[in-house]
Parts: sequence; structure tokens; C-alpha cells
Amino acid sequence: MNQELVSRIVNSPQLPTLPVIAMKVLELTRREDVSVPEIANLIMTDPALASKILKTVNSPFYGLNKQVATVSGALVILGLQAAKTLALGFSLLTHLRSPERGEYEFDQVRFWKRSIYAAVASRALARRFSVVQQEEAFLAGLLANVGVLALHRVMPAEFDALFAQARGDDARLYPLCREKFDLTPPEVARLLAEKWQLPPLLLQPITWQLAPEKAEPAVRPLVDTVATGLVIAGVFVAEDSARAIAEARAILARRFALPPAEIEALLEQIGVQAKEASALLDMHLGAARSYQEILDEAQEALVALSLQSQARVESIQRQVESLQVKALTDPLTCLANRARFDDFLQEQFRRAFAHQRPLSLVFIDIDHFKLVNDAHGHQAGDEVLRRIGRVLRTSVRNIDLVARYGGEEFAVVLTEADTTAAAIRAEAIRARLEAEVVMFEGQAIKVTLSAGVAGTDRTRIFTHWDQLTNAADRAVYAAKAAGRNCVRVFKPRVDRAIQTGAAAAAPASKPDPISNLSN
Repeated sequence: MNQELVSRIVNSPQLPTLPVIAMKVLELTRREDVSVPEIANLIMTDPALASKILKTVNSPFYGLNKQVATVSGALVILGLQAAKTLALGFSLLTHLRSPERGEYEFDQVRFWKRSIYAAVASRALARRFSVVQQEEAFLAGLLANVGVLALHRVMPAEFDALFAQARGDDARLYPLCREKFDLTPPEVARLLAEKWQLPPLLLQPITWQLAPEKAEPAVRPLVDTVATGLVIAGVFVAEDSARAIAEARAILARRFALPPAEIEALLEQIGVQAKEASALLDMHLGAARSYQEILDEAQEALVALSLQSQARVESIQRQVESLQVKALTDPLTCLANRARFDDFLQEQFRRAFAHQRPLSLVFIDIDHFKLVNDAHGHQAGDEVLRRIGRVLRTSVRNIDLVARYGGEEFAVVLTEADTTAAAIRAEAIRARLEAEVVMFEGQAIKVTLSAGVAGTDRTRIFTHWDQLTNAADRAVYAAKAAGRNCVRVFKPRVDRAIQTGAAAAAPASKPDPISNLSN
């Protein structure tokens, strides 16, 4: 803890000392033989204080059946302890609300609004769970956040910047203060309570507002109500009301085992009573919304946030899908790349082998492609490859896959197609490409292809997918050897396959030309 700052706060002329009337009330109530008339006579020496106490007792906040006309009567109803607490509270409040001076802005309305809601919530909880010290709960809740006001008055420039940065959220403000000052508002509140020599029943809940489990067992119920009241205050003042409501609900359920219906009723009650308390204390809460209004706004905010989150998720999904597509796509031809081809062929081969379904593979090699690059340049070669990609893409079904295998080599996987159908499709592609003319910088470029076809033909003659690729590759070499610009089909030796069984090694037969299709 920053001891220099502690001394500066405790001795600051900007902060009030305990009022004389409050000190006299404390002195009287420390006596075991003090009487109600003595307390009443002391309070009546301060007409403003006497008026506020009478006004408070007769307000809906207390809900008495009949009006009380005298301070003595009020004290009889309240009891000495409650009377002392009210006297302390009203006296301190008057001094704490001294006019602001200086150039720095501080949201007084937000500060006092939070303090009143904390006080009312603390008292409501104390009353709900029959905690005897209900007025102490009210005053402790009112003063628990006084450290914020003290830091503002002692060091307005430094603290107000942090207060604005936190936007009224204690969860943000306290860590900022710890980092900047090595001192938090609750610690400052405790220092002031000790300076004013407040009784233990007030000092304990102020000291342990963030850690009620550390309080003395005898006052633990009181400390719990104040600590929870401070959390509930966030429902009515926090910018993120949805988060504040969720936090308040959770702590009420955990700390007091309240069912959801009672939690909602309690929060609604606190919203109403806070308006009554602000009138008693001559404070204005500004635009004080009911709990239901806050709840409605929070739900609307959650819906909006959910829609935004959904939109972000969809955007991320689109980005992921785009990256996945890019990772599996050849950037020049926009066809599948080698990695996508390998995955697809392996998957389709496993299916065809397991169910003895037809599957065919067509390997395509562009004839004399190096001459295109040498004669027209690599940009012309790229344009030729792009045109070939369009021809291939529009020549197959959507259940097939066209891939750039590498360089000027392409591959077409034809699902549910036997070698005869695949050969017909390959010949159609060959003829279409032969008719294509690629114009580049005023020059006409024509290319042809050599294609090799291999297929499973509803058999298990190929036992591994790479045997199928080897067969299609051998067929391509046969097409080149035959003079290029033609299609050749790999035809395995069925008799050998029958002799050696379904798990025979890769067929060793030579590819034969397909009838009436090859040039």
C-alpha cells in the first residue's frame, strides 16, 4: 500500500471530519445507561437532522401504520442503534455532499446513484434475511464506495482519468487504481471509516466488502448483505447491464440460495425503494429506470450481441472456408491442386473398392507445352493453362474432380464411370481442346493433349489407389508414343487377375488403344 498517498488522503483538507453532532451521538450511544430522551434531545439540537429523521421514519421506506410526530417517538420505534446510525448517516452525508470545485469533471450523479442503490439493496437484503442491523446495512452500503469520492477530491487529475476509463465499472476501476496508486477505493473507504472512528458494525462491512468471508463470524451476515448490495447496485448503474444482472443473479443464488422468482422480485423492489430513498436524502438519481426497463434493455442488448456474434462467427467461417479452398486450389487454373486430388482419389477409391463400384481416372498431358513457352513466353503459357482449366471444368459432372496435377499435367477423377464412359469423356475433352484457339497479344495459339484412362470397372483388380494412378500414367505414355493428340486406355490382363485372385498385384499388361476414339 502506498503509505505516502495514505497519509495524503487521511490528512487532506478536502475530506470532511466527523460532524460534531455525529460525534456526540456516538459518545452517548457508547454509554450503557443512555436513554431515549437523551438521544432525542441531542438530535433536536440540530433541526435539520431531526426533520430528516422524522421524515425518514414516516416515509414509505419504513411502512409504519401511523405517523410519528416526535423525535422521541421515532427513536422508540427505531431503537437506539438505528437512531445512532441514521444520525451518523445524515450528518456525514451533508458534509460529503459539499460543492465541487476545480476544473476536473466527475460524474456526481453516477457516484451517488450507485451509493444509494447499494444502500437500499443492502438494507433490503438485511430485512429479507432478518439481519438485526438493517440501518447499519443501509449506511455501510452508502459509505462503502466513499473511497471513489475521496480519490477524486484528493487527486482529481489522476483519478478522474481512471474513472472515465473504467466507465463506472468497479471491475475495471479497482485494477487500474491498484496499478496506478497501489491503493483501491475500498481500501480508502476503510481508512476514512477508521479516521471517523465509526463503530465496528459499520467498519467491518466497509473493510471486507470485497472479501466477506474474512469478516468476523458475528457480523458475517451484515457483511454479506453489504457486499451483495454493492454488486446489485451495478444492475442499475453499469453500462453493461446484462453482465451486471447475470452477476447479481449468480451471487444471490450462491450466497443466499434465493430461487429465481424471488431474485427477480427483490431486484424489482430495490428499484422502487431506491427512488424513495433518494427523495429522503434530497438526491436526484437522474433518469432512474425500473428494474423491468433495465431488464428489457439488457435482453435487447443480448439479442443484438447474439446477432453480432453470429455474424462474426459466420464471417470467420467464411474466411476459414475461403482459406481452405485456397489451400486446396491451384491459383492459376482455379482447379483442385495435387493435395486435393490425392485426398479425393483415395476417398473415392476406398468407396469403389469396398462396394465394387466403377471409378475411372484420366491423366492429361499437354503436347509440346514447352514450345508454347519458348515461342510466346510464360505469360502466354499461363493463359493457355487457364483456358485448359476452363475446358476441363466445364466438361465434367459436379460429382467428378478436375485437378492440376503439376506443370502442364492434369487429372480427372470420374466417379461412377467405367473405363468405356471415361474414354468417351476423355475423347470429348481432347476434341474440344483441339478446336480451341487461345489469343494472346494478337497471336493465335493452338494446343493438343495426350490422355490416359484407367478404371476399376466394378472389380477389385486394383488393390490400392496408387495402382490406378500408375495405370493411367502408363496409358498417357502410350498415347505419347502413338504420336500424341490421342487417348489410350489401360486394359489389365483379366485372366492373370482371375488366376491370382482379387488381391493380385498391380496389372502388368500394356495399354491398348481404344477403338474408333483415338487419332
